[in-house]
Amino acid sequence: METLESERFVLRPFVEEDCSDMFEYAQNPIVGPMAGWKPHDSIDESLKIIRMFIENDRDWAIVDKTTNKVIGSLGLYNDRKRDYEDAKMIGYALSENYWGKGIVPEAVKMVLKFAFEKLDTVLVSVSHFPFNKQSKRVIEKCGFTYEGILRKSFTRFDGMHLDEVCYSITKDEYDALYKPF
Repeated sequence: METLESERFVLRPFVEEDCSDMFEYAQNPIVGPMAGWKPHDSIDESLKIIRMFIENDRDWAIVDKTTNKVIGSLGLYNDRKRDYEDAKMIGYALSENYWGKGIVPEAVKMVLKFAFEKLDTVLVSVSHFPFNKQSKRVIEKCGFTYEGILRKSFTRFDGMHLDEVCYSITKDEYDALYKPF
């Protein structure tokens, strides 16, 4: 997994030493449920997730350059709703302390560039739960096209069956938005 960098932050592979930073934002009772996972109960739980991220090599740590602190994560996975390899999906989580600062849209755009220009991906999808207005705004800012709602398609950690509001962006759409000349 490549390290990606902007003026404000770095997307890099996780390391075990990131567990304290992850636990700090992942224990928040708002952050995890917005993305479908339960808040972390301990640093050991965060370490277990980080080890899974390292093993799977599909998740970046979002690192604030000014503090060198991990403030979130962004993953690029095979799209579980499409049955071909060059369709990807993204998922992300960010410390509540950093919401509303344009960090996730910036990070998503960096990952879109990586997916379309380095991996030759043909489509990237993303979804959010209907109550997650923050994620909806990120998705809109990044130029994804609304596809529809998959009803009761996600079972959250607490057993609730939730709708997913689905979007995607194709390589052609990406090129038209981000490479106009």
